[in-house]
Amino acid sequence: MNEPRLNLPELTVSELSTALKRTIEDAYGYVRVRGELGKVSYHGNGHVYFDLKDDRACIAGVIWRSTALRIQLRLEAGLEVVVTGRLTTYPGRSQYQIIVETLEPAGIGALMALLEERKRKLAAEGLFDEARKQLLPFLPTIIGVVTSPTGAVIRDILHRLADRFPRRVLLWPVKVQGEGSAAEIAAALHGFNALPERESAFLPPRPDLIIVARGGGSLEDLWSFNEEIVVRAAAASLIPLISAVGHETDVTLIDFAADRRAPTPTAAAELAVPVRAELMSRLAAIGQRQFACWQRGLEQRRRELHLLSRALPALDELLAVPRQRLDACAARLPRALSANAQLHHRQFARVAARLSPRLLSHRLERCQEQTAAFGERAARAFRTATDRRLQRLRSAAQLLEAYSYRGVLARGFALVRDGDGHPLRAAASVAAGMRLDIEFADGRVAATADGESRPPPAKLKPRAGGGGQGGQGNLFG
Repeated sequence: MNEPRLNLPELTVSELSTALKRTIEDAYGYVRVRGELGKVSYHGNGHVYFDLKDDRACIAGVIWRSTALRIQLRLEAGLEVVVTGRLTTYPGRSQYQIIVETLEPAGIGALMALLEERKRKLAAEGLFDEARKQLLPFLPTIIGVVTSPTGAVIRDILHRLADRFPRRVLLWPVKVQGEGSAAEIAAALHGFNALPERESAFLPPRPDLIIVARGGGSLEDLWSFNEEIVVRAAAASLIPLISAVGHETDVTLIDFAADRRAPTPTAAAELAVPVRAELMSRLAAIGQRQFACWQRGLEQRRRELHLLSRALPALDELLAVPRQRLDACAARLPRALSANAQLHHRQFARVAARLSPRLLSHRLERCQEQTAAFGERAARAFRTATDRRLQRLRSAAQLLEAYSYRGVLARGFALVRDGDGHPLRAAASVAAGMRLDIEFADGRVAATADGESRPPPAKLKPRAGGGGQGGQGNLFG
């Protein structure tokens, strides 16, 4: 059993961790390591944490945010990479790790494996289905181009469009490789789709066709067009899309999501518009063919009309029978008119025979008798009506006379009126000196009141023991 060495210096945990950190960093300043990515974790602040492993060992790795922005690849588990960085320790977990400064795929094979894996994933989602493909417009009015503004690609596209059929071009400048290029390409596709259909004071109109173009390059140079964000933006585009990335042998994932793939940017311009001269020539040929067809049709109808006219009889032959009928009718017309006149004359004669003088005299006598009878009936009716009205008039006169005040005057009474002719009905209405008009049955007399009104005389009452027959009192006793 070994005895403890009491002469060793006593270290704290922090001092030992610091000594180990210094020893590892001094012995391994910069290292280049090849391995397979294990667990990859993207932190919210932009840092990336991962495990780098092979079949027998594993080492932790960290990519700070500033470095992660320069890496074009989307890190995924299973990707074989080559990293360069500083080897250090993390005292908090008692582990050593590598701080990555550069990261690249371990050869083309690794990139192709990642590309195939991503292709299978996106295809399973239906982003590459033919049913999603849109038809390209025959002659777009506005063409949107997503590419670098400084490269030869845009010049080739503009030159080819000018040769074939000049169109209005809207360029959305983007980076086609390097850091942030994939995000710019996706933003350009979304931006073109978000433009208004009609041009406004601030925004251009929405293009009818989009071309995403880039020149040739290596697989790493074209990797931005393999990113999911770009592929999904291309698949979601409502505007027909032509992908023209790289040369004819270069294949990227955007080619599968686009509506059409062009082998080169120049070929994309050829797919976008037809040749104007060819269209003019084709239209002229179609016009000539149409005119020739019209002439042939007209000539055919002229021949058919000529053949039909030869089969028809002559005009004199068609009118011969109607002419004969007209002549025959004209010859029979005088005789027919004479016969018609004679027929009507006979009818008039028969009617005149029935109208003889005796018959007329008999009818006249009968009418006179009827007129006399009607006259007598009318006279009787008039006398009867007159008698009825006279009787009604006498009855009304008698009734009027019975109700008249003159009958009362005839019985010895008088009607007293004032000076204005108003009748006086009470003695209180008469004042002294008042002019009066007294009407009797046989005339009127003017009078003047000479005193005030007096009460009427009292009625005579019979005595209680009056003599005489019948019990009547004595007038003078």
